[in-house]
Amino acid sequence: MSLRVYNTLSGNKELFEPRVPGKVGMYVCGVTVYDYCHIGHARANIVFDIVYRYLKYSDYDVTYVRNYTDVDDKIINRANERGITSQQLSEEFIQAFDEDMARLGLDLPTVQPKATEHIDHIIALVERLIANGKAYASDGDVYFAVESFDSYLKLSKRNLDEMQAGARIAPGEKKRNPMDFALWKAAKPGEPSWESPWGKGRPGWHIECSAMGMEYLGESFDIHGGGKDLVFPHHENEIAQSEAATGQPFVKYWLHNGFVNVNQEKMSKSLGNFFTIRDILKTYDPEVVRFFILSAHYRSPIDFSDQNLKEARLGLSRFYEGLQAAAEVLAECPPSDVEATDGAELTAKFREAMDDDFNTAQAIGYLFEGIRTMNRLMATKKFRKKADLVASVRSLYDTFLELGKVLGMFGSEPKAWLNQQRLSALADLDITIEEIDALIAERLQARQDKDFARSDAIRDELAEKGILLLDGAGGTDWKIK
Repeated sequence: MSLRVYNTLSGNKELFEPRVPGKVGMYVCGVTVYDYCHIGHARANIVFDIVYRYLKYSDYDVTYVRNYTDVDDKIINRANERGITSQQLSEEFIQAFDEDMARLGLDLPTVQPKATEHIDHIIALVERLIANGKAYASDGDVYFAVESFDSYLKLSKRNLDEMQAGARIAPGEKKRNPMDFALWKAAKPGEPSWESPWGKGRPGWHIECSAMGMEYLGESFDIHGGGKDLVFPHHENEIAQSEAATGQPFVKYWLHNGFVNVNQEKMSKSLGNFFTIRDILKTYDPEVVRFFILSAHYRSPIDFSDQNLKEARLGLSRFYEGLQAAAEVLAECPPSDVEATDGAELTAKFREAMDDDFNTAQAIGYLFEGIRTMNRLMATKKFRKKADLVASVRSLYDTFLELGKVLGMFGSEPKAWLNQQRLSALADLDITIEEIDALIAERLQARQDKDFARSDAIRDELAEKGILLLDGAGGTDWKIK
């Protein structure tokens, strides 16, 4: 099955055919660096990290550009509040963003440009639009004339007449039409600014992405991504200014990830349900957050809650438990010449899901099937003496590690990871490790004394507290229920 992607521009899934065979140019809108990143930023960046990883896994040569917006009203206002320069503030939060993305296990993009390092490219693009009759200067500001671009709103499918009917020109704005948007803003006292043909000023938000996208990927490229909240006005305006300048399609495929709700409500500081990535990682392992986000299709809304993250931790633990068991068993089994197709079959299913618009939810479902198969094989009587079954487990185990790299998961040492998750999960239960160990020791003594009633009672007591005992040849272990 060939890769198909949902294109917001057409509203359909389309066969993915890059402009240059074997090569992909991909631009994803980064963050405005004035504060710490929240769970919505985590979702968007993990989603497009997966797109990037899967395209590379599929043997495409990918140039991935993700920008920093490092000049903006929010940055200026926050810097003024703190009594520092806009550059100092933006550098502080660029570093914080990079740290958060590294903890979440993201691959580095090919290029991470800053808007302030591309002022010349931005000015040149604005000049081009003025020369084409698509933009106009007005007292130091420059605006894009939306009525000059016939296909304006083709991405968001809105109606321009209806929007104009309800629009107003705000006091201080010097534009001809209330829908026109700023390409260049005249400098105000104390603001960062650059020399331009229209006087000192700074770029508008939308123009920077067009300029940087064209600089690194060309005037037309394959994929542009971001959250659904960027469809209008940001991406709509990017299309208008880019295509008005060049006369050719800006982007072939527009991909947008769905929203994140918190406990079934829109995330908002005013509602007290606003969580930064740093807040979340104090309680949950980064891989658990990644697993939670990838367990839903990227275009679907997801609901962030403690309960959903706990379920994600349990789900990911099932994989690590299976991988730990397989690693221990395979270490005791000598290599054989027996070939197995189990891994190849799992890979085919995984690719089928991912080729269907990067359906990580379905892909993870197939991986769950694979882990159940692996556990069933290992539970077979006299498993170690059956070369074909051992070969099947080895094939599946190796495949999990390979496909895990595509998802950015399963890379930790299983036993250490599981122990850490048990400690984290215990914080939610009314019991300590010391109490669990003491009850396990008491149960062992009861079994040695043939007091099976007491042994069963201890097992039941622990189960009521959310602890499941695991009896094996090496003794008794436990896990969270």
